Amino acid sequence: RGKQRLLYVRSALQSVSYVRAWCTGERGKKHRTSMWLLLCVCWFLASLAGAGAADGRSSSSSQVYVVYMGAVPPRTSPSLLQESHLRLVGTVLKRGRRAADSVVVRQYKHGFSGFAARLSRDEAAALRRTPGVVSVFADPVYQMHTTRSWDFLQQTEVKVDDSAAARQRRASRSRASKKGAAAGGSSSSSSSPATAADTVIGLLDSGIWPESPSFDDAGFGPVPSRWKGTCMTGDDFNSSNCNRKLIGARYYDLGEVRGPAPSGGGSPRDDVGHGTHTSSTAAGNAVAGATYYGLAPGTAKGGSAASRVAMYRVCSEEGCAGSAILAGFDDAIADGVDVLSVSLGASPYFRPDFSDDPIAIGSFHAVTNGVTVVCSAGNSGPAAATVVNAAPWILTVAASTIDRYFESDVVLGGNNSAVKGGAINFSNLDRSPKYPLITGAAAKSSSVSDTESASHCEPGTLDSSKIRGKIVLCNHSLSDTSKPVKVDELKSAGAVGSILVDDVEGAVATTYIDFPATEVTSAAATAIHKYIATASASQPAMATITPTATVTEYKPAPVVAYFSSRGPSAQTGNLLKPDVAGPGVNILASWIPTTSLPAGHKQASQFKLVSGTSMACPHVAGAAATVKAWNPTWSPAAVRSAIMTTATQLSNSHTPITTDSGSPATPYDYGAGQVHPAGALDPGLVYDAGEDDYLHFLCNYGYDASKIKLVTSSLPTGFSCAANASKDLISDLNYPSIAVAGLGAGDTASRTVTRAVTNVGAQEEATYTVAVSAPAGLDVKVTPGKLQFTKTVKKLPFQVSFSGKSEDAAAKGGAMWGSITWSDGKHLVRSPFVVTS
Repeated sequence: RGKQRLLYVRSALQSVSYVRAWCTGERGKKHRTSMWLLLCVCWFLASLAGAGAADGRSSSSSQVYVVYMGAVPPRTSPSLLQESHLRLVGTVLKRGRRAADSVVVRQYKHGFSGFAARLSRDEAAALRRTPGVVSVFADPVYQMHTTRSWDFLQQTEVKVDDSAAARQRRASRSRASKKGAAAGGSSSSSSSPATAADTVIGLLDSGIWPESPSFDDAGFGPVPSRWKGTCMTGDDFNSSNCNRKLIGARYYDLGEVRGPAPSGGGSPRDDVGHGTHTSSTAAGNAVAGATYYGLAPGTAKGGSAASRVAMYRVCSEEGCAGSAILAGFDDAIADGVDVLSVSLGASPYFRPDFSDDPIAIGSFHAVTNGVTVVCSAGNSGPAAATVVNAAPWILTVAASTIDRYFESDVVLGGNNSAVKGGAINFSNLDRSPKYPLITGAAAKSSSVSDTESASHCEPGTLDSSKIRGKIVLCNHSLSDTSKPVKVDELKSAGAVGSILVDDVEGAVATTYIDFPATEVTSAAATAIHKYIATASASQPAMATITPTATVTEYKPAPVVAYFSSRGPSAQTGNLLKPDVAGPGVNILASWIPTTSLPAGHKQASQFKLVSGTSMACPHVAGAAATVKAWNPTWSPAAVRSAIMTTATQLSNSHTPITTDSGSPATPYDYGAGQVHPAGALDPGLVYDAGEDDYLHFLCNYGYDASKIKLVTSSLPTGFSCAANASKDLISDLNYPSIAVAGLGAGDTASRTVTRAVTNVGAQEEATYTVAVSAPAGLDVKVTPGKLQFTKTVKKLPFQVSFSGKSEDAAAKGGAMWGSITWSDGKHLVRSPFVVTS
């Protein structure tokens, strides 16, 4: 009962994360008005009551559970497998075969075996005890990894133009596109996508907007004959919406998230925007003149523009049901995708076991079927141990900035000096500083005693009569209230603009649309405070806020984004996660048309600037697709290795990449470094791994042989878990990075790990020598120090020994970083390592 109650409380925490932040935030503990305190108390009591009610419900009440049964048995057809699922339900639950049809809501029959069904707790427990079942778990709801908070989603609700006229225009364009595709042929140009490898990038996401120019199929040849996918018909979507670029579109009943869906509802069409954005980032065509209402002008292009796209809609704005995620994986495996981009995940505070995690389960079977799976690391940074999607068969992606900045300055009265700021707004203020300027503290309501809360412009703390017609300066450090909520409060109270002081989130340009708002650092705010302090009745403080301008070649870049989830992995310290970083801040990509437009604009932008590890993930997925196109026989592990070992650790200032706070980035921040797509095409050596390696990982993780036998369709010949299997041996997984947890508790300690590299360079006869970068207090020795490859010797092993005093690791905060690099004079094959005490 206690465990069940905890699950429901955790679920409540995820669904009301914004209120939770208010209740648990550092400032929330000390500075809160009675209204907010009441809301916090009511929310907490309600969530506990809901958990208690759920826990104490009748054992006959039902909810959706996922029943995972491992790999598809050899020589078992999908239809036979489906029938066996129904018979299992009917037999175990004593309902009969026919009654099972009404209980089972979804079946998995291609890449792995299992089903989702409406069950009571007792029925779920009975199935959990049934031979042949790996795990049974309540259907979880995951979230997409954008940085938009729930309150911001409500404030800037997407309003799709769903009028009859808009639908008719879309249908007409779709028919015209289809007719042109039938009449036209592939381009003969050597630079045409038609001559590129026909890799397919699948995305588990919120759907797609097929009319976007990013998915036009001009120049593409016929759909690859190996493709087995389909284009499902749904609401405002039919088969003609697919073409030779967008070759597949599926959707899944999202009723488990939304509640009962109307008969015939559902569609692959994106009504959120997220899936359209990630799809075009991964594989969108080059679209000249792309811009977000004049900002970030240029050519928008996906990481692998030559690739085909297949969308698996598993998410709505409310979230992504785990049962739908598994269905997406199952179909993608059968359809024949080469790369899967998954920009969603669980809360870092709800950590399911691998066998209870839909993404870990689906990705395992995808990878063992040759599909490279790329996932976002999560947006819960910069707190440590928040990385999600950390299974070793997943390529896990952190987020970083690019060399573009959106500048919106504050111009002060007097000498018209400008204070640098950044945000996205379409300010209509006069360019001259003629608007009164006031701080939140000075505008404090007489009914509020807490000046600090007023200085942060917390809701309900300011006197509207004092800010009406003025620009308000607000602190934002340690504030639990989101910027859009603050700005919306100021706007409602009659302010004409706002300046928010923030040293943490400044790299992410918040979008304020028409309201003149910008963000400055605390150092820049000093000049504003000094100016206000010198004001008088005869010369009051005045200012203005300039509309946003795009600044390129901004330095330093990249920088690890503040929101990007950090390592170490909570599941094991012997596997380094995340793996690599990719651009995820202020990314311009395709978006769905909306009816909410900035003032002065009559047509919705086809592109939008969005941030999150959701945006970083498709960048790396696009790079993976390109690597796969160049090397079609490579395994998913080889593709991952090429991307990781060629990543860069330097910014465009030729200095080490840093975090948003300015401290040097570590592998817990960005894994092996920033993705370098061109370098990944020729890595020299790769760390390869396959199903056998991952099964040994599961042995060392703690799974027994009987459970592992269910997970895989057939155990490799001679496979068995080692008698000394332990989590320490996870460090021996042939991974492109190294993590050693618990070096030892004595005065000195040592650990040795093994690795093997395969020569994939153009030169079959090659000699690589090793270079080690290690911190003081840690001795690292690589044996042998030279690897000599020949025409017949393609793969060679080596060992890495770590030794040092445990107090040295403790003095460095429990972790010591370094790297080993193999070089033949042309290639640099770098692997980061982390050693903890």
